Amino acid sequence: MDTGTTATAERLRQALDGPWSEVREQARVHLADERFAGDPSLDHRAARARALEQMRVLAALGYAEKGFRKEHGGTGEPGAAVVALEMVAYADLSLWVKSGVQWGLFGGAVENLGTERHRQCIERLISLDLLGCFAMTESGHGSDVAHLETTATYDPATEEFVVHTPTPSARKDYIGGAAEHARMAAVFAQLHTPSGNQGVHCLLVPIRDEDGNDLPGVTTSDCGLKGGLPGVDNGRIVFDHVRVPRENLLNRYADVAPDGTYTSQIENPSRRFFTTLGTLVRGRISVGGAAAAGARVALSIALRYALKRRQFGNPDDGGETLLLDYRMHQRRLLPLLAHSYALAFAQNDLVRRMDLIQTGQDHEPGSQRALEKRAAGLKVAQTRHATRTIQECREACGGAGYLTENRLVTLKADTDVFTTFEGDNVVLTQLVAKELLTAYADEVRDLDALGWVRFAATMAGDVVRKTSGVRQLIQTLRDRGGDIVEEGDLSRRAVQLQLFADREDYLIRTAAHRLRARAEETGPFEAFNNAQDHILAAGAAHIDRLVLEAFIEGISGIEDLEARELAERVCDLHVYSLLEQNSAWFIMHRFMTVERAKAVRRGVNELVDRLRPDALTLVEGLGVPENMLRAAMLDDASVYERR
Repeated sequence: MDTGTTATAERLRQALDGPWSEVREQARVHLADERFAGDPSLDHRAARARALEQMRVLAALGYAEKGFRKEHGGTGEPGAAVVALEMVAYADLSLWVKSGVQWGLFGGAVENLGTERHRQCIERLISLDLLGCFAMTESGHGSDVAHLETTATYDPATEEFVVHTPTPSARKDYIGGAAEHARMAAVFAQLHTPSGNQGVHCLLVPIRDEDGNDLPGVTTSDCGLKGGLPGVDNGRIVFDHVRVPRENLLNRYADVAPDGTYTSQIENPSRRFFTTLGTLVRGRISVGGAAAAGARVALSIALRYALKRRQFGNPDDGGETLLLDYRMHQRRLLPLLAHSYALAFAQNDLVRRMDLIQTGQDHEPGSQRALEKRAAGLKVAQTRHATRTIQECREACGGAGYLTENRLVTLKADTDVFTTFEGDNVVLTQLVAKELLTAYADEVRDLDALGWVRFAATMAGDVVRKTSGVRQLIQTLRDRGGDIVEEGDLSRRAVQLQLFADREDYLIRTAAHRLRARAEETGPFEAFNNAQDHILAAGAAHIDRLVLEAFIEGISGIEDLEARELAERVCDLHVYSLLEQNSAWFIMHRFMTVERAKAVRRGVNELVDRLRPDALTLVEGLGVPENMLRAAMLDDASVYERR
C-alpha cells in the first residue's frame, strides 16, 4: 500500500476514533498484549478463571476508574470509560461482558442509585476487592422489569429488609457473575413497607462468603454451557427470606426510615421507576458499541481474506481471480462496511451526548429521556448489524470462516445474545416508536394504554423532526433541498435526508391513525397489538434517519480532502443499500417509481465498483489493528497471490 493510501486510512481512522481518540490509541497498545487474546480451546471453567485474571490486568491499567466519579476514587470520565471498554471487544467479548457486569452494571447501579453511605462499596468494586453481579432479570420477567416478583419487605422491628423469591418464576436468571465469582448482588425487587408496595427498587445483597460458599438463605446455581461467551459465569439466584440491613437499600431516589416510613423526592411512582432505570443507560450504550466493534473485527478479517484468496480462473489474464474482484462478493461485504462506518459515527455521537449529561454539562430538560430513546434505537441497529455482518463474513470466507482459529464463529457465538440482553431488540424498537408517537410528552408516563393511544392519534408527523435534536448542519441541508423528492438527484444529501425523514413521518402518522381507528372498535391493548408491525416499522425508520444524520455530521469533521471524498462515497453506499433493501416499501407507498428503484440498484453496483480499489484503505480506517485480528488464515501462505 502506498504512502498516500496509508495517509488516507489514517485520516479515516482518526475520524472514526472520535472524541476519545487517545483512549482508543492507548487501548490498541494495551490490548495487543497476548494476555488479552481469547482462547477458544479452554473449557468454560478455565475460560472463566482466565477472564477474571484478565480483568485484574485491566484494573491495574486503569480501565475501571474512568467510569466512576472522582469522589469515589475514579476519574469522572464516563465517555472515556465506554470507549475504553468498547475497545476490549476487539480482543475478547467474554472479557468485555464480564468487565461490563462488574464495573458497568453492578458498579453503575451502586454509584448511580446509591448515596454516600455506599461509597466504600464503590471503592472496593473498582479494585475488584468486591466482585458483584446485577440481579435484575428473572425467569418469568425480563423486559417487563416493573413486574418483577422478587420481594424486599421491610421489618421495622429489626430495621432490615427481608429479600425473598416467592415463586419459581421469581428466580433471578442468566445473571453474569452469579455462577461462581460474585460475592454481592445488586438485586431489583418489589419494595414492601408498612404502607404498601412501593414498586421496584435496588438493594445490595451479599450472596457468598470469601470462600465462595453460598450464604444462609441464598442458593446459587450455574446456567451451564451457553452458545458463546464461555468466560462469563452466568448463574441463577434464589432467596429464602434473606435479611439485609436497612442501609443496603440504594437510596438516591427513595429511602425507608428506621420506623418504616417511605419517602421519595419523586412522588410519581411511574416517573420514579423510569428515572431509576434511566440512570443505567450507559450499559445499553456499551452493548451497542461492543456489538458494532465485533462487526468491525469480522469485516476486517473477511475483507483482508478477500484481498488475498483467489478462486477460479480469469480468461482475460490467465490467472485466478481475487474474491473481492467478484461483483457479488463486493455486494456482500462493502455495503456492510459502509453501515459499520455509519454506526461508528452514530456511536461516537451517542457517547458524546451521554458524557455531556453524566458530567453535568447538559442540563437541558428532556436530554436524559432523549438519550435513553437514542440509546435504545442504536442498540437495536448495532446488534442487528453485528448478527447479520458476522454471519455474512463467515459465509464469505467459506470453509476457512468456519474454523475456530479464524475467529468468525467465535464472534458469531459471542455476539448472538447481544440482540436480547440489555433490552430485547423488538421491545426496544417498540419503545423508540412509542416515544415518537407521544412526541416525547411527559404526560405519557402517567397515561394508561388508552390515554397514550389517544394522545398519539392527535400528533402531527412534523413534531418528530422538531423534537429529535436535529442540529444545525442537518437542518441547513434540509433547508437547501429544493428538489421534489420524487425527481431529486439521489446523490444529493438533502434528497437522501428527505427520503429517510419522509418515510419516518409517513409511518408515524399512519401508525397513529391506525391506532385511533382500531381503538374506537376495540380495547387499547388490542389496538396496539394489531398495529405492532406498523409501530415497529416506524421505530426502525427513525433509527435509520438518526444514523444517517450522524454519518453526515461525522464526515463534515474530516479535514483531509481525499479522506473526506472517500467517506462521502461510503455514505452514498450506506444510503443506496438501505434504499435498495426497502425498495418494496418505497414503491408500494409511492415514494419511489419502479424505474427509480432500478436506478438505486444500479447505483449500488456502481458504488461497490468505485470503492473496490479502496477496500484495504477502508478496512484500515475501521481502526482494528492487524495484530489484533488473530485469524490464522490471514497468515496462511496458501491464500496469498497465485497466478
